[in-house]
Amino acid sequence: MKVVCVGGGPAGLYLSVLLKRQDPSHDVTVHERDPEGSTYGWGVTYWQGLLDRLRSHDPESARAIERDSVSWNRGVARVGDVTVCRPGDTGFGIGRHRLLGILAARARSLGVRLEFEHGVTPRSLPAADLVVAADGVHSALRGQYPGHFGSELTPGRNRYIWLGTTKVLDSFTFAFVRTAQGWIWCYGYPYSARRSTVVVECAPGTWHGLGLGRTGAGGSLPLLEELFAGVLDGHRLLGDTTGGAQWLTFRTLTNRTWHHGGLVLLGDAAHTTHYSIGAGTTLALEDAIALAGALGGHAALPQALAAYERERRAALLPAQSAARHSAQWYENLPRYIGLPPHRMFALLGQRHSPLLPYVPPRLYYGIDQAVDRLETLRRLKRWLGPKVARTVQERASAGGR
Repeated sequence: MKVVCVGGGPAGLYLSVLLKRQDPSHDVTVHERDPEGSTYGWGVTYWQGLLDRLRSHDPESARAIERDSVSWNRGVARVGDVTVCRPGDTGFGIGRHRLLGILAARARSLGVRLEFEHGVTPRSLPAADLVVAADGVHSALRGQYPGHFGSELTPGRNRYIWLGTTKVLDSFTFAFVRTAQGWIWCYGYPYSARRSTVVVECAPGTWHGLGLGRTGAGGSLPLLEELFAGVLDGHRLLGDTTGGAQWLTFRTLTNRTWHHGGLVLLGDAAHTTHYSIGAGTTLALEDAIALAGALGGHAALPQALAAYERERRAALLPAQSAARHSAQWYENLPRYIGLPPHRMFALLGQRHSPLLPYVPPRLYYGIDQAVDRLETLRRLKRWLGPKVARTVQERASAGGR
């Protein structure tokens, strides 16, 4: 099969790796409009489940990704001058630039052609059995069939900016700062031994009140460094040298269908989920896994693309729900920020819940704690049950003797 992939992000590159591993006779080319080694943003996050799946599909690239990642197993929240810590699942961070380098090198080693600085438009699209639109949220390939794909972009309310810092954080870190114009907050995580990612977010009124729109992205950095000095410890915030560091509002993309003839959507061209759940890269790579699996499991292309779409739509439902509620939690921050910091942090961890917006925060916290205690008792009962039964049986047997 001849495959043309438009877009050299994680999804497109990983798909090319999987297709060549599946069948070396596949003719696979990845077209990327930007120069090799250039990308937007800083580090990306993922969790153990993704790493396990990467190992099962291509152990070599998984080893390289794990080797060049950093990890943490706790969360830290600073609310004003108060700091709260909570243990958590192990998370991983890796530089986006490094991740793309690993996947590009692996693709080349398998015989994939990588065409950098080669933008492809619908008019210049090479002939192929399958065209993969991995060209992002504003996909030009998808855009040639707007009536068919039924794309909808829903903007969020808050403003955010994706930055780097020379401060190497040792955990997933949240910081909430109160200003005269309202609350502004950041979340950050390490992605190498020298850098961390910091995403700053605030409501539109705070953004206007602080003058962040007037100063532009670069001009915002000194003020943001001052506001988050307690997290940065004197380190600098870094704007993207490619010009990608801009104040944005997140756009949630959905599509009515993901394929048309021999054209299929992948990654951000098919869907987006709010950055606050840290799942964008994971979902894109899982798209690639599912598409490669469907192509390998069906002889006919239409059936393969339909199977891919069914699988991924079903798998995305929990993530899309979590992302929607997570974004709403931050958009309604005043509802939670007045709680004692340890309670606020606990509800921050529960922000994916569809019930939380409808239950008073203090009541929700109390119910959540009661459920945790009940579950602990259940686990203790399950653990003690066989031991108690065995002890009773042993005593009965001893008494019988």
